[in-house]
Amino acid sequence: MNNALQNVVVLIGAGSIGQAIARRVGAGRRVLIADLRKEHAESAANIFDNAGFTVTATRVDIAQRQSIVDLVHLAESLGSVTGVVIAAGVSPSQASVEAILKVDCYGTAVILEEFGKVIANGGSGIVISSQSGHRLGSLSQEENDLLATTPTENLLTLPLLQNITSTLRAYQLSKRCNVLRVAAQCVLWGRRGARLNSISPGIIITPLANDELRGPRGEGYRTMLSHCPTKRAGTPDEVGDLAAYFMSDRAQFITGSDFLMDGGATASYWFGDLQYLRRQSGKSDTNVW
Repeated sequence: MNNALQNVVVLIGAGSIGQAIARRVGAGRRVLIADLRKEHAESAANIFDNAGFTVTATRVDIAQRQSIVDLVHLAESLGSVTGVVIAAGVSPSQASVEAILKVDCYGTAVILEEFGKVIANGGSGIVISSQSGHRLGSLSQEENDLLATTPTENLLTLPLLQNITSTLRAYQLSKRCNVLRVAAQCVLWGRRGARLNSISPGIIITPLANDELRGPRGEGYRTMLSHCPTKRAGTPDEVGDLAAYFMSDRAQFITGSDFLMDGGATASYWFGDLQYLRRQSGKSDTNVW
């Protein structure tokens, strides 16, 4: 491997979507792959190495600030941080309410904060959020503002994040928070000459999505797919193509934005067949819909 300092792309979360993005933006740069399970990071790194990328693997626990700070220091030791891909998280069927809020909500907020201190001029970041964040029609402007701007270490003490009993509700709030933190943090990233955006995918076929489809909400997700305009799930490569555009020089006027990429499922949720089914079933935004 070439150990000289160079431009660095940091991939946090070694899953299918993150890898698809890193393949598109990592050529000619060192790719630093970090995951909660180091063996997953190393497995992904092996694939990248065999494909001609310069790559480093490490472990990170995004529920812990110090672990994220350590990752920032490692990235800086390798070179200039010009790209950050945040694709780590847990799903409603994988974790408890507490874990979802700690990882998906708090962890992402800390990453944006800490990497915002070192991102290079001309650099860019992308956060993989979720269509679920677009299903919360009940939040007030004040609640949205609090999710966007509350100091990170106070984030999980917000009243609207207390006494949550549904893991899906915790996930929806976390993903709404992701998008709002991107909008707020892009201002600070912009002072360093960098950009920051998010993508909110719908059902993308990955091991995590397959867990959901086989889980207790599987029937609801299959209904969602059958009634959305495209009538199918997406692929990691489709998300990778869009993320690569947002992180490229062709998107220099785009920052602080979120792109909903769900095959029209959310449009159907509010205005189409899913709205009718939701009303007929009496299901609210805390259910799979």
